[in-house]
Amino acid sequence: MSTAAIPTFALYGEDDWQSPAGFAHIETIAARSVLHDWAIAPHRHDRAVQLLLLHAGPAHVSLDGMVLPLTGPAYIVVPTGVVHGFRFDPHTVGHVLTLTQDFAHRARAAGDPLAALLARGGHGTPARDVAARARRLADELIALGDDGAHSGGIDDPLFDALAEALLRSLIAADAAAPAGDKRLAVFRHLVESHLAEHRSLAFYAHSVGTTVRTLTRLSQRHLGHSPQMLINRRLALEAQRLLRFTGASASAVASELGFADPSYFSRFYLRMTGRRPHDERKNDKPPPG
Repeated sequence: MSTAAIPTFALYGEDDWQSPAGFAHIETIAARSVLHDWAIAPHRHDRAVQLLLLHAGPAHVSLDGMVLPLTGPAYIVVPTGVVHGFRFDPHTVGHVLTLTQDFAHRARAAGDPLAALLARGGHGTPARDVAARARRLADELIALGDDGAHSGGIDDPLFDALAEALLRSLIAADAAAPAGDKRLAVFRHLVESHLAEHRSLAFYAHSVGTTVRTLTRLSQRHLGHSPQMLINRRLALEAQRLLRFTGASASAVASELGFADPSYFSRFYLRMTGRRPHDERKNDKPPPG
């Protein structure tokens, strides 16, 4: 956008570059937060999913303007594109794991909860044994490096295997991770990649390898809405993020999201949210980091 956009990083505070395919990284909470007075301002990752793993101490997590207080042991998975920020206590102990979207390809079959957790996110308080195992796995991932942080990916199968084991150790504690179909995880990732292009349902169905009718049936059964409604809700959410977290005008947001007619965008936004774009910019302010 030509206006001030929501900060987008592969890793917070570094140059504005996007995560390459297969990128993976883990570090302690302190490694980065101490450089920013323990406050990570609202930002997002366009191609990555992030796991915040708290072992001990408090954290306040902002997700699209809502603040969620956590106390370790706890975890939260932040899906791709969600505007989020963290505020920690100097005594908070934990890890932050960053994985690109294609890590979801490690899901083994339709209905694998790993894909659902990465696509939708989740949070919870793991049982003591689960928390202990997750911490050991995170320490093992850190130990692959030598500076309190480590990057892995497609050329580091050991890193990926340990990262998968860490995520799967948390899935049992994530009651919010629904069963589903792997094709829906692919569909959701495609929506993220083509959101502003206003692609047809036929495009998404063909890309997923099915028909519009089957995609609609799967979406209704597992996600509770039609594919078009999910696309519209995602567009409205992205518009809300841009209106609340940037100085962009409604017409600039409309253009950024592929709406040729600003007045049509305004009507679309009102229909989806019950509010006019102008109301978001006038009444809502970004939450503290």
